[in-house]
Amino acid sequence: MGVIGMTHRSRTHRLVLLSASAALAAGGVPASAGAAAAAPVPPLYVTAVAAMPAVEWVETTDAPSGITVELPGKATVRKASVSIDGKPVESRVYGLDTADGGAAFSVHDMPGDRYSLEDNLQRFLESYMVNTAEPLTSSDVRRHTVDGRPVLDARLTSETGDESSVGFTRLIADDDHFVQVVVFGPEAKEKALKAMQERLLDSLRIP
Repeated sequence: MGVIGMTHRSRTHRLVLLSASAALAAGGVPASAGAAAAAPVPPLYVTAVAAMPAVEWVETTDAPSGITVELPGKATVRKASVSIDGKPVESRVYGLDTADGGAAFSVHDMPGDRYSLEDNLQRFLESYMVNTAEPLTSSDVRRHTVDGRPVLDARLTSETGDESSVGFTRLIADDDHFVQVVVFGPEAKEKALKAMQERLLDSLRIP
């Protein structure tokens, strides 16, 4: 049981740190049907963060953009500057681990519609699989608008041997930023993860 718990936690750490940044850092080219998997990303995005108990929800602000969200604890931030179409794009990923699973949100300093949300989701899935050698699929993919911004919601699933993990993600296209929120953890915690995602999204504020 302890081994399974560690595996789930390790997978959660990798997911929240990869976030959408991994896909963008892998080259910034929209994925196409049958395309080869993206190249591995720098170790920055696959380094585990220390587990932290979720004592209270903490408002987290991405200072450069002014985007805020409440996270279930104090987040660890990972920053990167990646080249997309020959131009540097700054990105920040705020992630943490809780008793129920991992949570993160990422902000990228580029127009949210530079690539379609569907392409960004596919890039995200491919990057995770390349960097972890574990499957990750999406389902219940829904595109709609929130506060006038295009968003894409999806349920995430990963099954390896006797283990099953689930999660939820939202990709948001803002005029000046591409934003992603993601939670991920053991399938047994799905109800708690869904509630966590809903609270994150309810608290998200984009100026």
